[in-house]
Amino acid sequence: MSGFYLADGTRLDMAPKVNGSPFLSTSSSLIGPIIGVADEDMPVIRQLLKVWRDKYPRNLIRTAYYDAKERFRDFRISIPDTIKTKARPMIGWPAKAVRSLSDLSVLEGLSIPGDDTHGLKDLFDDNRLDVEIPQCIVSCYTHSCSFMTVSADPDDEDRIVFTPRSADWSSAIWDRMNRRIAAALTITENDAEGRITGFDVWLPRRVYRCRGRIMPWTAEAHETHLDECTVVPFIHDPQMNRPFGRSRINRTVMSLTDIGFRTVVRMEASAEFYSVPKLWFLGADRDAFRGDTWSSLISAINAIGKDEDGDLPQINQITQASMQPHSDMLKTVAMLAASEMSVPVDEMGITLDNPSSAEAMAAAERKLTRIADRQNRIFTRAIRDMLAIAVRLRGEDPSDMRDVRPIWSPTREVSIGARADAFSKIAQVQPAFAQSEAGWRYAGFSQDDVASIISAVKTQQARGVLDQLVNGGADGGQPTQPYTEP
Repeated sequence: MSGFYLADGTRLDMAPKVNGSPFLSTSSSLIGPIIGVADEDMPVIRQLLKVWRDKYPRNLIRTAYYDAKERFRDFRISIPDTIKTKARPMIGWPAKAVRSLSDLSVLEGLSIPGDDTHGLKDLFDDNRLDVEIPQCIVSCYTHSCSFMTVSADPDDEDRIVFTPRSADWSSAIWDRMNRRIAAALTITENDAEGRITGFDVWLPRRVYRCRGRIMPWTAEAHETHLDECTVVPFIHDPQMNRPFGRSRINRTVMSLTDIGFRTVVRMEASAEFYSVPKLWFLGADRDAFRGDTWSSLISAINAIGKDEDGDLPQINQITQASMQPHSDMLKTVAMLAASEMSVPVDEMGITLDNPSSAEAMAAAERKLTRIADRQNRIFTRAIRDMLAIAVRLRGEDPSDMRDVRPIWSPTREVSIGARADAFSKIAQVQPAFAQSEAGWRYAGFSQDDVASIISAVKTQQARGVLDQLVNGGADGGQPTQPYTEP
């Protein structure tokens, strides 16, 4: 860690706090035997701790870029030290790379056909998953992956707890055969000096709660009775050679951010010189400027005597360097960053000479929404897996949960008029479409609005059936069929 620094030059392993929490000491993870841990499990725990030590510095760097706390990296050529030492990050492109995509993954709730026999909606609300899962998504875009642990509440075994975990405080080992996590470690406690004082180890059939300081370490084992690890990953762009995915703040984005940072600092340095008139006095002795030179230049009346030969000094003003090359370079770098992040150039704070057309902006947005649609499918699988684990921890069979799926807000912006027109045309061909949740979601309504609409439809249909039964079918028609889930 000694080679990594913050913006103010502070070494990462010496910095006291980031976002209110101290940096963790990687040396504190070098621990010996743990009392209460089976001998066959210790090699896995040591491997998990090594994975965390290896990944922690790089995860810290990505967090620093996301928070705009990266160190200024210059070439030590043209920027004065007085300006370089006071430079602070002012470009938020790494955060833009993360938030522009995470904002397209808005979780509204769960779609559960039929009866909610497993109490999934209560489980969803009790764990505030509509708030916790978006945090997992932001974290996985920052570090390439994040985790959601599933466990029984120690005080209430019937209550299942979902806990989001970030990659900088966690590590995991991938099971390529079963395509899931084989083992995971989550750091839970640390002291004021950043030493690890507690972590949990998630293994098949058991979870170890490890606590201690330097010596000794003790562990409390909790049986899960499941043949899999009760940890589910949220991954950005998983690949066969990288099962834990890739970060949105990749090396290209970080390099472009550094270039943009240097460009703005050079622009600031040039502005300082640009604001001072560059004057040359030919034939005047330097002693003619006594005291504050700037005060002499801006005084209302100034005078310089003749030289020894009786000649008057000559004054020449040098044309200042233009600021245009700096702004042109910043615009070029911003366009490269926008291309790498798949976001419209207009969102990078750059105004082009020829504004982008509506078609060009739509094409740029479609590229990002396609990524969001693919990621939402990956997140859907993760959410279904963690719900299935929760049901199995309760001793129930999740085989009837195949049709349960999370509901995401549309990633594309479609006008209300276009949605209403499509909804009415489809409903004319298939009236059941207008009575289904999918139909009303297609029309652009939120999940809460859809629930209210479907409830109103059911109430209206129930009243119609009751009226026909009371009137004995006097209108000669058949009673209205009650609403059923599609």
